[in-house]
Amino acid sequence: MKKLLALIAVFAMLTLGVSQNIVAQEETATTANQENVDQQTEENVEQQEATEATEEVANEDEEVIESTTFHAQVKKKFIEGGAAFMSFVILALIFGLAIAIERVIYLNMSTTNTKKLLAGVEEALEKGGVDAAKEVCRNTRGPIASIFYQGFDRFDHGIEVVEKSIISYGSVQMGLLEKGLSWLSLFIGLAPMLGFMGTVIGMIDAFDQIQTAGDISPAVVAGGIKIALITTVSGLIVAMILQVFYNYCVAKVDSIVNNMEDASVSLLDILVEYKKK
Repeated sequence: MKKLLALIAVFAMLTLGVSQNIVAQEETATTANQENVDQQTEENVEQQEATEATEEVANEDEEVIESTTFHAQVKKKFIEGGAAFMSFVILALIFGLAIAIERVIYLNMSTTNTKKLLAGVEEALEKGGVDAAKEVCRNTRGPIASIFYQGFDRFDHGIEVVEKSIISYGSVQMGLLEKGLSWLSLFIGLAPMLGFMGTVIGMIDAFDQIQTAGDISPAVVAGGIKIALITTVSGLIVAMILQVFYNYCVAKVDSIVNNMEDASVSLLDILVEYKKK
């Protein structure tokens, strides 16, 4: 019996020791795993922070590049091209654009709905006579209405006088429509000329540098050739921009003049029919 109790006690002690060892091992493993997880989490956080910092730096670099690309490059090329000739090219662009914008606004305001005007004039003639028709023309904007008014103002002198008046005043209105286009054409031709002059002067400067250095190396002549090319390109760009506005204005003038001639013929027909009545 004593032996049995002793064996039971020994077995209990061994079991308790093994259990404690297992628990200790599990706690050690759990602690190690937790430490590994914490370490991995810290590494992931540090890696994520480093990635975000790199992205922020890249974004800042892109923003700096985008913000300085066009404006800075234009300013740089303006300085490299030489302020003397680049200033004249820029002035040609400014004056040319001022004239072009004024012409575009004027021509758009001079556009008239001729069908509506003719219908209003014909209706006014039937209801109120020549004075009512003149009032309609006076309240309508554009050169066509002005021509109509001049025709009605001389209606008492006969159809032939009205026709001559319409033709004469039509020429006056055409001159007003084409006003300023000659100046715009001047700046279109002047801008590339200024650029070519800068080209010639740049080449002269390049040959002067060759003569001074006594050597035909690319480094010696690069500066003068670069100035020459920049001024030429600038003059051509200005001429192309102004040429677009010039062609638009010419096309608009042609359209208004065609409507003017067509409306004048229709007006004479209306006046002939009204005189018969």
